[in-house]
Amino acid sequence: MEQTIKELGIYISDGNYSSKYPRSEEFVEEGVPFIRGNNMVDYDITDEEMYYITPEKHALLLKGHIKAGDVLITTRGNIGQVAIVPKRHENSNINAQIVLLRTDPEKLYNRYLLWALQSNRSKEQYLALQTGTALKQLPVGKLEQLSIKITNINMQHGIADILDKVYAVIRLRRKELQLFDDLIKARFVEMFGDPVSNPFEWDIVAFDDCLESIENGKSFVCDSVARADEKPAILKLSAATHGVYKPEENKAIINEEDFVESAEVHDGDLLFTRKNTPELVGMAAYVESTPKKLMMPDLIFRLNTKTNCNKIFMWKLINHDLYRSQIESAASGSAKSMSNISKERLGKLRFPLPPLELQEQFVDFVKQVDKSKVAVQRALDETQLLFDSLMQKYFG
Repeated sequence: MEQTIKELGIYISDGNYSSKYPRSEEFVEEGVPFIRGNNMVDYDITDEEMYYITPEKHALLLKGHIKAGDVLITTRGNIGQVAIVPKRHENSNINAQIVLLRTDPEKLYNRYLLWALQSNRSKEQYLALQTGTALKQLPVGKLEQLSIKITNINMQHGIADILDKVYAVIRLRRKELQLFDDLIKARFVEMFGDPVSNPFEWDIVAFDDCLESIENGKSFVCDSVARADEKPAILKLSAATHGVYKPEENKAIINEEDFVESAEVHDGDLLFTRKNTPELVGMAAYVESTPKKLMMPDLIFRLNTKTNCNKIFMWKLINHDLYRSQIESAASGSAKSMSNISKERLGKLRFPLPPLELQEQFVDFVKQVDKSKVAVQRALDETQLLFDSLMQKYFG
């Protein structure tokens, strides 16, 4: 049986807005947490970058007072993020981007509602019910029209507990992958030292000293954002954004003749995102192998190294947390929207260059760790597939 949010009798309240919304000068170092969409991470509330308001301001805000166990959902911008309020945030507040949903625990289990709101069926309804053009919104009146599958309360608990357990495994696998990445970064510093302070006193060189060439991607025309495996495709920027090559992030090209051979992605390429948001500009991704005919967009460079510099070493150097400040210093453009790194600025960046033999020892270590990561990634993919199939089974 399906019922709408309104039919389920869920208490709904959005955050305060207009003249009652806290002004920037009203936020304080300590006080009542003022939860925003970016505090909703992995179906929970993170206190990182939390804003706070005074108890007096909190008392003046008539809406958005949350209780432990409330389900929160974002209804502006990135619609459909969900989280459950933990006990430590009892009587905190939410901003105007968020709506709280408070269930009767005898009729509707809050974790069942959480997972129902993440189903494909719900995501389709978000698209159908949202309003606005530049800024997408899901007004409370529209949210009340969203329908979910409902079963008896005992079944709700059973379904939610199964999904919780499977998702806990997914989180564990993701954590394992992160630990492997942290291990590689730690090994880099152990072998080469801080790439900025250069404690081992390696020779300082410019990127131009280690690069044969920096090749541009190409602008393109494509038929849609959907992938078409039978056609050549052009990578999205997201294929290299987070330092890991993701060939599945691509768009289909209209015609074979639109494909520019000089921008084709090859096995062993080192890709560099020359234009992106300020926090993500200048990330590198190494192409172990690519499954089909793909082309770099003009937002990506290909870095061709000389014999004195191993590509995998350079990949890890560019993405290392300790070197990010150097990469960011080469970027120009708006601090709030998009930043750009030119060939000239990249070429002039300097870094300590250890002997090639030591670089290759590090690369061997990376390859060994990557073998372990492949096994964990495979397990993660299988668990994600199980989770997705269960979500489809329970909610549609």
